[in-house]
Amino acid sequence: MPGETMRVGYVLKRYPRYSETFIVNEILAHEAAGLEIEIFALRPINDTHFQDAIARVKAPVNYIPAAVPKSSDFWAELSGAGRATPDIWTALRTAQDEAVLDIYQAALLAREVRLRGICHLHAHFASVATSVTRLAARFAGIPYTFTAHAKDIFHENVNPENMQRKLNDASAVITVSDYNLKYLHAIYGPSAQHVQRVYNGLDIDRFPYKAPDRRKMRIISVGRLVEKKGFNDLIEACAILADRGCAFGCHIIGTGPLEAELSAQIERLGLQSYIELAGLLPRDELIEAVQDAAVFAAPCIIGRDADRDGLPTVLLEAMALGTPCVSTDVTGIPEVLYDGKTGLMVSQHNPAELAAALERLLSDPALRVQLAAKARQLIEAKFDININSAFIRDIFQSTRQIRIAQKVD
Repeated sequence: MPGETMRVGYVLKRYPRYSETFIVNEILAHEAAGLEIEIFALRPINDTHFQDAIARVKAPVNYIPAAVPKSSDFWAELSGAGRATPDIWTALRTAQDEAVLDIYQAALLAREVRLRGICHLHAHFASVATSVTRLAARFAGIPYTFTAHAKDIFHENVNPENMQRKLNDASAVITVSDYNLKYLHAIYGPSAQHVQRVYNGLDIDRFPYKAPDRRKMRIISVGRLVEKKGFNDLIEACAILADRGCAFGCHIIGTGPLEAELSAQIERLGLQSYIELAGLLPRDELIEAVQDAAVFAAPCIIGRDADRDGLPTVLLEAMALGTPCVSTDVTGIPEVLYDGKTGLMVSQHNPAELAAALERLLSDPALRVQLAAKARQLIEAKFDININSAFIRDIFQSTRQIRIAQKVD
């Protein structure tokens, strides 16, 4: 009711994850503003490294069982959930065509929602987390929202009918770039009319600016070793620079399924003395590595499976830290990287163009300083997590007010 404290459940496929610092930033900002949060994870942890910011999160983490029990136990669990959420039996009709595991986890989540006094659910990624959240919200009789990012929007495996159900049923939907917003409007029409763009934010105080006039002649790139990050093109660009006699090094920080393929490419091109696949680094070491480099490369592409980045957080972080960036003209990147103003823009799948931009920044300290200063100003203006998370809380609060008004009527 109007005087009650708002308690929000964040639903995530896995928590914590090394690559999802943007979610941790958001939760921390909410907690600093006084919002009460509980975290629900649908799958066990599978990362081996984590960022130190996770230790500052106060919200309790609840792991929902991730395996469907035998039939008799399944119905016993459902009956138990029904005692806390009597509406579940009527609401089960909304679960038609959903996966059995999603229904089971949604029932358990709905029970926890009622027992813990949670009045709103928010999911990150429009895939399994939102599938479970949508059902749990129906079972528990509360509103839900979700944030759609990239793979969950663009990948060839996205089911349009399923996405449309989620868009229609959510009280509000957030996405992380204007590119995503336009895409959702174009594909889903009226179902996407209530989608709002809220950029992922940074805790800017934790990314101190350092002018890039004196830097090591090093290119740095950060990301999962997957196709959409464009690391194959970066390695080809490095081969061009080496052939030109450019004195440089390149560190690629991250792990992923393409590690063996990228390592073989480096060896085939004879670039072992130029390029290092550096694995994962703790946050403090990562910041130091980015600020030591003369240029940050984010050669993102649209993958053969249609997957692509929405707006890479690592690009925003590099811009905040003062490392000038080269990236590609795909998805939401042009919303932050203005060619010749806040960075250098190249075409995707163009190693020659990428090499030229990298060499330009390696050899021109004055240009590095000029671009970096403008980039930092843009990050402060548009990507402050304290400001952007406040927009999200406003969205949560507006859905609550609508629900209270409906109950009064």
